[in-house]
Amino acid sequence: MTAASAPVPHVLIVGWDGVRDDVRRSEATPHLDSLAERGFARTVRVHPKNPTISGPVWSTMATGVYSDRHGVRDNDFTGSRYDEHPDLLTLLRAARPGASTFAAGEWPPLFTEHSGGPLFEGGYRPPLGDQAEIPGIAAIDEATTGRVAAELLTADHAAVFSYHVLPDMVGHDQGVTDLYRAAIRTCDAQLGVLLAAIEARPRRGEEEWTVIVLTDHGHRDAGHHGGDSDEEREAWIVAAGPGIDESSGDGVDHADVMAHALTTLGVAVDLDRVDGRPFGARTRPAPQE
Repeated sequence: MTAASAPVPHVLIVGWDGVRDDVRRSEATPHLDSLAERGFARTVRVHPKNPTISGPVWSTMATGVYSDRHGVRDNDFTGSRYDEHPDLLTLLRAARPGASTFAAGEWPPLFTEHSGGPLFEGGYRPPLGDQAEIPGIAAIDEATTGRVAAELLTADHAAVFSYHVLPDMVGHDQGVTDLYRAAIRTCDAQLGVLLAAIEARPRRGEEEWTVIVLTDHGHRDAGHHGGDSDEEREAWIVAAGPGIDESSGDGVDHADVMAHALTTLGVAVDLDRVDGRPFGARTRPAPQE
């Protein structure tokens, strides 16, 4: 890299589905903690316009608008208004023809036409079929991790989304148990694989990477979500990268991920058309007396 050239921005977004905030904070997650130390970690309350369901919240993360605007109210995406509010990867490719993106994970509506999808056009779903048992779900998350790591190592994607569903499936199957906690630690180990792939990139010294890790909702002790309890509505975001410090997380919201990612990648965001803002750009509350 010459003195006159600027590092090339890249973004990795990692979704851990259904990871309750207080449980996450009680578990050993060294890779997530390392990001938080370099940036921020914040509890994020799911916005009142969104139910505590995966479809609406992941749609908000990707489009920068809430459910009343993107049209997804549950886990059936039929009737979505993604044509009016495209996801961040679509907007990036439109703004920068030739830009490469990659998205991968287990849940069909995110990446396929199943249930009115996809949210991410052209996304990759590991070819392991539909899995109902926990070991099968765990295998798909491992396959997702391997494929995303390979893409990070060998391709030049400007933005990547990696989706990990094991904690949510355990939560539905048995609630907040030791296996649920173990699933969170597994997600952290998989995050470590992805971060190692970034560090091993052949032109790493010429790049700047923003990494955002987040969940969509929590779980009740006995399992399941969709209600309005604190356990279900309190989510979280952890982020690190250029321009991100501890204060950047003040007031952060799921809708901010899209705005921050695109701004980081040099794509102008019409803030009059989205609900989100780049990290650190929300009005901070006045200090309490």
